[in-house]
Amino acid sequence: MRKAFICPTKYVQGEDEILNLGYFVKSFGESALLIAHKDDVARVKDKLDKTCEKFGITFVESGFKGECSRQEVARLQEVSKKNRCACTIGLGGGKAIDTAKCVAEGEALIIVPTIAATDAPTSHSAVLYTRDGAFDDYAYFKQSPSVILIDTTVIAKAPTRFLVSGMGDALSTYFEARATSNSYSKVNAGLPCGYREGTCGEARGTNTALALAKLCYETLIKDGVRAKAASDCNLVTPALENIIETNILLSGIGFESGGLAGAHAIHDGLTILEGSHKYFHGEKVAFGTIIQLVLENAPKEELNQVLDFCLEVGLPVCLSDIGVDSITEDELMEVAKKSCVEEESIYSMPFPITVESVAAAIITADKIGKDYKEKRMCK
Repeated sequence: MRKAFICPTKYVQGEDEILNLGYFVKSFGESALLIAHKDDVARVKDKLDKTCEKFGITFVESGFKGECSRQEVARLQEVSKKNRCACTIGLGGGKAIDTAKCVAEGEALIIVPTIAATDAPTSHSAVLYTRDGAFDDYAYFKQSPSVILIDTTVIAKAPTRFLVSGMGDALSTYFEARATSNSYSKVNAGLPCGYREGTCGEARGTNTALALAKLCYETLIKDGVRAKAASDCNLVTPALENIIETNILLSGIGFESGGLAGAHAIHDGLTILEGSHKYFHGEKVAFGTIIQLVLENAPKEELNQVLDFCLEVGLPVCLSDIGVDSITEDELMEVAKKSCVEEESIYSMPFPITVESVAAAIITADKIGKDYKEKRMCK
């Protein structure tokens, strides 16, 4: 059996860590292309100026336009080439990070997230969009970023909803990795395909990845509520440090080297419901995780632990929690069909999947979540 594991070359996390950004730039050369939204640059401008002065490096401003499109990537690659930038920095949220990945193409890449809303910073993949913001394609590169630099002070000052959404994304990691392992399904760590289709593109997860995915879940349960409280106060505490690492590193390695399964596929299906559009990725993934547990008939104790966690930190447990107060039979079947398209990760579940079984799990999970929430409110 061919297995694969992929991870960043270096992960560094700490308070005011952006002050050391110049050190990592210096390991590549004298200048870096800085891809970031102007608002994110403004949030950390003082630290950027100080690290430039301390380490004698230069940031080349990119004028990032906010969308990870092929046109924007090509423009920024030309800016980098013209200014002879030694490395690329993606600073901010998902779009800036993905754009930096595409510009760097797997070489000399530093990622500096300013929120902990997803596990995307660690991965060797990116999502491309059109200039109008519609989905275009997925991109995979030969390796994960060279450096992930996390300034916990910056993340602590971001709105708490981002951190909670990141916990929702991380919540699925263990359950999807477990399902993928049980079904011997392939994982993203084997991508991109190498010299021969079907050889380098096919790989199963490692025991290491599954162990990290399990630690991801255990840390959420242990520190999630306390981390949320710290974020509400804009303070860095040991619990917040642990959850930032969980949301970004443990979940990132867990999904890419451990595998995706039902939760993310069902998330993709839920996105067709208009009411869900104002909710974050991780918020919908959290409810997708509950649906996956219902789909696989997980033990009651396990399902209840996930429900308790979601309610304690403020993650969705039913359809109304993601803006869907009612759903027709036709809408339900469309969600289930989209969750079950041929290329979806739901087929990593270790049993046969049908559109009807997914639809049944959605409605059942919705009722279980509603009833459980009402029961807790009455206590």
